[in-house]
Formats: sequence, structure tokens, C-alpha cells
Amino acid sequence: MEQLATMLSGILSHHRTLRIAFGAFCMLAATALHALDVEIKGNLSDDLVAAVEGGSLLVEVSQAELPPETSEILSAAQADYRRVLAILYDNGYFGPEISIRLDRTEANDIAPVSPPSSVSRAIITVKKGKQFTFGAANIEPVQRKTVLPEAFRSNEVAKISAAQAATRAVIEGWRDAGFAKAQVRDQTITARHGRGKLDVNIAVSPGPKLRFGNLTVDGDSAVRTERILEIAGLPVGQQYSPDEVEDATTRLRRTGSFRAVALLEGDVAPDGETLPFEARVVDNKPRRFGFGGEYATIEGLTLSGFWLHRNLFGGAERLRFEGEIGGIGGEAGGISGDTGGMDYLARLRFDRPATFNQDTNFYSLAEIEREDEPNFFSRQVSAEVGIERFATDERTYRFGLGFRRAITEDALGSTGYTIFLLPSGLTFDYRNSELDARRGYYADATLTPFYAISGTDSGLLSEVDLRGYHTFGKARPTTVALRMQLGSLAGPSLENAPADFLFYSGGGGTVRGHDYQSLGVQVGPDEDDIIGGRSFLGLSAEVRMRTAGSLGFVAFADAGYIGSEAFPDGAGEWHSGAGLGARYATPIGPIRFDVAVPTSGDTDGENFYLYFGIGHAF
Repeated sequence: MEQLATMLSGILSHHRTLRIAFGAFCMLAATALHALDVEIKGNLSDDLVAAVEGGSLLVEVSQAELPPETSEILSAAQADYRRVLAILYDNGYFGPEISIRLDRTEANDIAPVSPPSSVSRAIITVKKGKQFTFGAANIEPVQRKTVLPEAFRSNEVAKISAAQAATRAVIEGWRDAGFAKAQVRDQTITARHGRGKLDVNIAVSPGPKLRFGNLTVDGDSAVRTERILEIAGLPVGQQYSPDEVEDATTRLRRTGSFRAVALLEGDVAPDGETLPFEARVVDNKPRRFGFGGEYATIEGLTLSGFWLHRNLFGGAERLRFEGEIGGIGGEAGGISGDTGGMDYLARLRFDRPATFNQDTNFYSLAEIEREDEPNFFSRQVSAEVGIERFATDERTYRFGLGFRRAITEDALGSTGYTIFLLPSGLTFDYRNSELDARRGYYADATLTPFYAISGTDSGLLSEVDLRGYHTFGKARPTTVALRMQLGSLAGPSLENAPADFLFYSGGGGTVRGHDYQSLGVQVGPDEDDIIGGRSFLGLSAEVRMRTAGSLGFVAFADAGYIGSEAFPDGAGEWHSGAGLGARYATPIGPIRFDVAVPTSGDTDGENFYLYFGIGHAF
């Protein structure tokens, strides 16, 4: 082949097009010559063949994009003896014979320092022998609340993983009951080849029942030691629990002040009853900034940024300043345009962790906002203080006390109002990922009773956001994502309600395929004389299909309802939109590109809308 290639290369040296074609041919020929074919032989079930293929390094290197070197093939083959043996052991085969031949030579007979010049074929032959079942399957003592896996029982297939799972369950059971130093004291595993039985006897030593001892801090941290101990909240003197250790670690990480956190068990104290701990922390950089953007053909460009200090006073306090400018380049029309004019937001927020107890944070914030929307204009200043309670990693509750002063203008005229607010809410976040959720659910609900000082009536503002995710398929997983949004304003009449408390539908956050905030309540003879409604219902569905690489595709449909009544009763108006999109996965979340068209409601002659951003629509 090489001589033929040399001869043809000389003949074709003056023909550029033919040289290119011949070069491609030679590359394909070389790849074909050096490709590795791996075959698995033996009387194996489909599941066992799949397990061997999944654990074999030979199979892995044969599927690489570039042809493997012979030294790589030999190294993989010699490692596969142990890997295949472990797979067989885990499936109950304890007397197997394994042969791995590279072009008819047993891999173990080849010296690593002198690998063959080429290898084109590898054959893994397995004689699995008799499948063993458990004879004796004993582990003791077992804490009374521990449930052993059903696979670790007499006459079940003798899988080593079943014995390992049983051991873990027993150790964890004792640790959950306060026996922090529980460990395996002795184990005997006997294979009775004649009867095909594997006897497993494991003895566990629970050790003493312990209480939490003192927590010390190791590391030169800018956060004061007393604050680290306060935030961790390790319950010194109480019975040991691994969950408490994990919770303390989570509290320290949640502050954002630390890049790494570890709580390490010490040796049992001389009293034989307490277990001291050591916290090892590595500080994060104290300051951070970031920015983001989103673009839609109608709403225009939105730019946002923030600056953050993670340890303001040495107690892991956070100070965050953020700003946002929206409506850049939005289309003209309405009061200030189809999307209004430029919107501005400036917010300053202070957070102090572990203020009243280890799971309750204090916050205060001040905010100045200007909203120049299609159907209303608002300038407002507000301030708020409150607490945020972390019940678990997934459940958060909040309660605050606030003040707001605003001047608004809409189709009903200009007005100003002053109110006190009592915002409260909860967030349940059981998604597997915040940036690219594939399973789980998310729920956020906010109830804001407000007391009117002037310009409006007292009432209750309610907002709910529910999202669910389910993924099926493995090779090219597809995720179905559903969302429901609900809004209600009870108390003030439509004419006397704060204009920026009313609801609209349309645009990237509600119904794609329609003008931004295009659906409201008409209050005059002109169709452009609309204000927001006192009730809102939004429904969205997406089907997210992923390819083998970073690219994904989305089909979606949105619908929105606005009513003048306080709670949706069907008397209002609906509109809807649908479209297709693409997603490109990045470390900071998927880059989103959506194309949407209206499917019902007033379309204003628009044919389609484009949306760009980082992260999914929901």
C-alpha cells in the first residue's frame, strides 16, 4: 500500500485537484488500516455483553475519533483483564476464564516495552462459568431502623455491589443514630464452587454513641472566627448527626464568602462521648462583578450588571449593587412606543447571614425605578427590610416590611400613591439545575398586602410562578417543560389601582409572538386606550430536544389571559403564540434563539418575532 501510494503520488504531483482527492483517499486508507475492531465472544446475555462493552477500555479506545497508538491498545487490553473480571464478579460469576487476544497474541504475553507495530483486531473471550448465589448473607449488628437492600439475601444472585450496598446502609444507619465512628470490624467471603454459593459474613463495630464537640477553624480567613462558628451553627452538645454536618457545610457555602468548605471529624475526645470538628475554609475573592443582556426584535435590548462585595464587615455580609437598562432600540408607538421608552433600575441590597439563627438571614434594600412601558409610565422609590428563612436547601421563606412612593401615568390619567407593604413569599426549588433544568419542579409564590396612605386603596397583590420538567430518552434526551403564571390584585378598583401593580401579557416573559405588553383592558373608544388588568394567567410549554453535541432545538407554545376582575373568571381576553428555537450549551447556561409567531389575538400585522438571550425562557 505504501509503495503504491508513493508511485501514485509522483504521477499526480502536477495535478492539484487529483492530489487533493488522492490525499483524502490516503487519509481514509490510513484510518482504515489503523482502525481497531473489538469483538466480545462467549455465551453471554445481552445485558452482560453491554456491561462488558461499557467497562472495557479496548472498546473505548476503538471508538475514539483518532486511531489509537498500539501502545494505547496494549495498555487498555492489559487493564481489561481486571476490569472485565470485576464486572463478572459483580454479576455473580466467581470462576470465569478471560482471554484477550490482539491479532492472535494473548495481551498478557506481550511485553509493554515492545508493543506490536500494529493491531487491527482485539477479541475478548469470556467463559463465565457458573453464576453464584448468596448462601449466607449476614451483616451484624444492624441498627433497628436500617433497611437492608433486597439484593443482599440468601439465594439472590451474589453481586458484590449488593454486599457493598448493604455495608453502606448499615454504617450509615449507625451514623444516623449517633454512632459517628461505626466501621467494618471483620469480613469473610467464601466461594463454594461445587454448590455455586458465596457466603458473606460482615461484622460491624458501631463504636460509642457521640455528641457534637467543639468546632474549631483552620485557615487564614478574612471572615471572623466567631462569625464562621455562628453561621455554621453546629449544635455542640447534641447527638451527632451527619445531616447536621452537611447542613453546617451548606450554610457556610451559601454565604458565597468561601471558595471551599470542609468540616472534618476529629478523634473522639478523652471523655469518650464527644466528637470535635474542624472547619477548613478557603476564602473567595471578596469582590465580584458581572453583566448580561437579552435582545428581542420588539422589546429591544436589555443590559444588566452588578457589583458585589462578599465580606463587607468581616462577618460574611453581602453588599450588592445592580442596575438595568431596558427598551434600548424598542419600536415606537403607544404612550412612549410599542415597548415604551427606556426603563431604568438601580437597586442596592445588603444581606447578613445567620442574624437571628443559623438559618435566617436579614436583608435590607433600596430601589429606584423608572418604567416607560407601552401603556403606562411610572417613577418610583422603595425601601424594604426583612428576613429570609432557609428551611432546607430547596425551600425558602421570606417576610418583609416595605415602603413605596410612585408617580404613574396611564390611559386614565396621572396620579401618585404612597403605600406600606408587607411582602411575604416562598420558593420551592426542586430542579436538578437552575440554568438547564431537565427534571423536578419550581414554585414561587408572593403575597403582598399593602396599606394605602394616599392615592389608592389598600389591597393584596398575589403572584405565583409554577414550573415542571420531565426528561425521557438517553441517547438524545428530550425535556418537556411546563409553566403556569398567576397574578391577582384584590382591593382597589381598576380605576384606582396602582398602575404598576396591574398585569399585562405579551412579549418574551409571557407570550412570545406578540408585542410587549400588548394585551390589557380597553378603557376608551380607541383600541390603544388600554391599561393593565387585575388578573393574569399565563401558560407555556416547551419541548427541548438535545443532540449528541452542544446544540439543541425547542418547540414552544404560550398563552396569556388578562381580566379586569381580581381573579381570572374567563370574562377577560386571551392571546397565544408559538414557535421554534435553538439552544447552544455553554458553561454559563444555554444561549437561546427563538422565532415566534402569533396564533390568536391581535397581531398588529406582525409576522414573526425574534428573541435572543442566555438561559432558557423558563
